[in-house]
Amino acid sequence: MRNCIVAQSGGPTAVINSSVIGVFYENLKVKYYDNVYSGLNGIEGILKGDIINLSELEYDKIDTLKYTPASALGSCRYKIDDYKENDEDYNNLFKILNSLEIQTFFYVGGNDSMDTVSKLSTYAQKCGIDINFIGIPKTIDNDLCLTDHTPGYGSAAKFIATTALETYLDSSVYTNNGIFILETMGRDTGWLAASAALAIIDDRMIADFIYLPEVAFDIDNFLSDVKERFIANNQVYIVVSEGIKDKNGNFISETKIANNHDNFGHNQLGGVGNVLKELIINAGITNRVKTLELGVMQRCAMHCASLTDLEEAHTVGRSAVSFSISGATGKMVGIKRVNETPYLYDTELVDVKQVANKIKYVPTDWINTEGNHVNEKAINYIRPLIQGIPNLDTKNGLPKYVMVEKDLVS
Repeated sequence: MRNCIVAQSGGPTAVINSSVIGVFYENLKVKYYDNVYSGLNGIEGILKGDIINLSELEYDKIDTLKYTPASALGSCRYKIDDYKENDEDYNNLFKILNSLEIQTFFYVGGNDSMDTVSKLSTYAQKCGIDINFIGIPKTIDNDLCLTDHTPGYGSAAKFIATTALETYLDSSVYTNNGIFILETMGRDTGWLAASAALAIIDDRMIADFIYLPEVAFDIDNFLSDVKERFIANNQVYIVVSEGIKDKNGNFISETKIANNHDNFGHNQLGGVGNVLKELIINAGITNRVKTLELGVMQRCAMHCASLTDLEEAHTVGRSAVSFSISGATGKMVGIKRVNETPYLYDTELVDVKQVANKIKYVPTDWINTEGNHVNEKAINYIRPLIQGIPNLDTKNGLPKYVMVEKDLVS
């Protein structure tokens, strides 16, 4: 018996399930694994024995899952220790995997998930355990190294650019339109905020300013730029990443809660739009300032997903199975941009150790010299990733989504 297991970890995306279904369908095609198991709630669920057999699900449900947003298998933010410090999780996990005759573990996730893949593959190789570990990339933040981009980013970028267009029009209907601030996710990088540069009306970019964490945020320069633009146009549209920092590396806004870090030590951010609003009002520029924090809609808006993104997510799942047949382990499936126009891509294996705990930033030469917008290099990079619209099944006028029943493997 030769089986595999797939699980999801970290923040969801609109297309994360497409990668899982890619694993399922590629195996259905090649018939390499006898069963495709799934851990519920990532490695945390697997350690609890919360495992189902995807091979036993009805095919119509499997197909609908491809077009269902969020992590259908559940997620987690569970950090395993270094095995040199504590190998309890490792011993428990490998007992479970061996009992199911698992040959390959596919983990769909972002930076922290790739850290888990790296740790588990290293431990297995050290102990002579014949189980392979392959990472499947996912994150709307687009901050994984050694891949042109990450599945999930294209759909988030499309949602942000679309929302920018629509809110700009909504905020442009008065004689005194004031200032509108759109806040995106992006703890360390500005890929999401940069996508608002795609929002164009009548050949004019609607965002006056876009602020990214890659450039130190200067309050005086910010207020001077906003005041000048407001006097000239009686309207300013601002896009800002939640993770902008000052010259000392301090976040402009951090949520003031008792525990403002997650299990991986990351700051829990949000609300920087309101900080900028107060700065503008206190500077006497105008009291007409509106803010919109996009929140989780950036990662779950399948109704505004990119077909390109959806199909790429599916492809990396299918490629993971193909690569696993050759015995790959300690690797992540990366996306390689083959051609710009027309846009073409391929998949390749990259060393997961070179991905884990590293961050891919927006290149500085994609940001203008003033540090308050992006240039054509960023636009040309992002635009191909948002193309196409998925053909969603509907029911009673709404998208048809499904959930996975929790019929655990005994």
